[in-house]
Amino acid sequence: MTSALDTLIQGILLGGLYALFAAGLSLVFGIMRLVNLAHGDLIVLAAFLILVLVSALGLNPFVAALVAMPLMFAIGWALQFYLLNRTLGADILPPLLVTFGLSIVIQNGLLEGFSADSRRIPVGGLDSASVALGPINVGVMPLLTFASALAVIVGLNQLFYRTALGRAFRATSDDPVTAGLMGIRPKNIFATATGIAMVVVTIAALYLGTRANFDPTIGPARLIYAFEAVIIGGLGSLWGTLFGGIVIGVAQTFGAAINPEWQILAGHLAFLAVLLVKPRGLFPRAVD
Repeated sequence: MTSALDTLIQGILLGGLYALFAAGLSLVFGIMRLVNLAHGDLIVLAAFLILVLVSALGLNPFVAALVAMPLMFAIGWALQFYLLNRTLGADILPPLLVTFGLSIVIQNGLLEGFSADSRRIPVGGLDSASVALGPINVGVMPLLTFASALAVIVGLNQLFYRTALGRAFRATSDDPVTAGLMGIRPKNIFATATGIAMVVVTIAALYLGTRANFDPTIGPARLIYAFEAVIIGGLGSLWGTLFGGIVIGVAQTFGAAINPEWQILAGHLAFLAVLLVKPRGLFPRAVD
């Protein structure tokens, strides 16, 4: 019984990491219906940026992430404003092709700059620290990851539904032409949304880099987890994205408990099982 409960808790906490991978993707898709195939590689780029700040300046990883956030916001804003906005329209193929090309550029740029060696962001004693929750010991880093995922989802919902910028997001998403007539600049709004998504990406990169090794080529796998979490939860639902991440995380930990080789497969099978029952996801309309 304790073993099953431990596996369940570890899966839920792992789901927080996948929700962080997916939250930025969900935000961008919900506002501008843009499928960013470079999303996973941008997470890896942010992880290397944090690593450079830690290595070169001796910063604490959490402080380095705070420093990296405005840099990643600027990168996201510029990418959207000067490149991705040109691809938006009724045809979904141009953004797919452009972001696929961007993914290849980022991967090869990181390989050129950092080689194919795997890296890890050091966090000192936090890496092995744990706290007792009843009969179960839970790692501090997984707890921080899940708490950060909750904070990100709550923060994005507050931004989306309680602020003037959020109203601009919703208006532009519903009808960019009418929003433009009301004084809103859709191109600027889309660029701001992508910049905010890159801030979330930086948070995801912090926990990716501190909890596991990473290298320039792992971005596509992170993208798959993000896609699965978004689709399981229902496109455009931020709380659904969190739930989707938990579904994948729990499936993976129980799969690994049965056979370590089944961990990744179990997550994909859970994704397919949800699609068979609910093709539009568990929350096809935003539950926020």
